[in-house]
Amino acid sequence: MLRPKLPDAPPVPTAHLITSALPAERHHTAPVCACQHAPVASPARPVAPYVGLGVGAVAAVLVVGVVLTALLATVAITAVSVSIAALVLRSQLSSARTR
Repeated sequence: MLRPKLPDAPPVPTAHLITSALPAERHHTAPVCACQHAPVASPARPVAPYVGLGVGAVAAVLVVGVVLTALLATVAITAVSVSIAALVLRSQLSSARTR
């Protein structure tokens, strides 16, 4: 369903042949034959290394990203909570010593 289609090979341009050193006869085009030539095939090469992974890989990357973001937020909230608790305890202990 989501597999890419490779474009057909473009037509090969005709080459100019240099047959003589005389200026009037310098540029001649190659004669065009009436036969049908097969298009030149490019060597086998992968289109992209991860094309076959598909939608499942994209969903997995998104899920992992969401989970890691949630864990980072959890660690940050826990650190703030612990620091506030430490400040409150320090304040209570210092006020108990001064009495």
